[in-house]
Amino acid sequence: MTIDGLPSLRTVFISDIHLGYRGCQADYLHHFLKNLKTDTLVLVGDIVDLWSLKRSVYWPSQHQAILKEIFELVKRGTRVIYIPGNHDDPARSLDGALLAGVEVHRQWIFESASGHRFWVVHGDEFEGAVKFSWLLKVVGERLYDSLMVIGRLIQKTRRRLGLGHWSLASWIKSRVPDARTFIDRFEQAAVAAAAKRLCDGVICGHMHVPQMRVIDGIQYINDGDWVEHCTALVEDRNGRLALIEWTDSIKTLAVSEASGLAHDLNFQSAA
Repeated sequence: MTIDGLPSLRTVFISDIHLGYRGCQADYLHHFLKNLKTDTLVLVGDIVDLWSLKRSVYWPSQHQAILKEIFELVKRGTRVIYIPGNHDDPARSLDGALLAGVEVHRQWIFESASGHRFWVVHGDEFEGAVKFSWLLKVVGERLYDSLMVIGRLIQKTRRRLGLGHWSLASWIKSRVPDARTFIDRFEQAAVAAAAKRLCDGVICGHMHVPQMRVIDGIQYINDGDWVEHCTALVEDRNGRLALIEWTDSIKTLAVSEASGLAHDLNFQSAA
């Protein structure tokens, strides 16, 4: 894996790790956490996939290593905030608790170094505003699981051929009109909720679609996932934000300012 340099950061957001699910890209995430130096790490939900674990127990050593690295960060003085999602919903009852140094919050207001306020929440809360049928959702979930199985086989073949990371599920979602409509409605609901809370933006996960854009004057940021994309949202010391992808190479996918952060982080910008 090529490393161009990861400086000490102010804040890092990751979500949708799905430990306990066979599709979790634990190797990439473990490498990311081993190289991470940040004041605050925010876990924006679906860290452990209790839904998958209920269907079948799957907990390899690589998944345990992820939890170990998170607690190692706590020991080194990193503030770790955990905002449970729908796949780790039981932890929401622990709102306000401190577990082995990890703060648990149902939601959180993040203020960047530049003074901007962001409402941080997992994102399943916005599904009610999307208004897609229950049947379509169930079919979609089953289709997604099937695509992930096929995608893992493709990814193994690509690695043997020396090719980079590629997600079948992401490729298909980007080409299905109904999927794009669902995502657009989700993003609109998220920024509307942030505006009601008098925030400059919203940071969430849940959709497995990393995104950074301004909608109706409100910044929408989705930090992506570690199943399809292997992405994180990072903040530098000046309050600039960037979405980065950490796979066989490091790419800057989006940045909150046209210049600055990509150079500071010494990442290669995505084409």
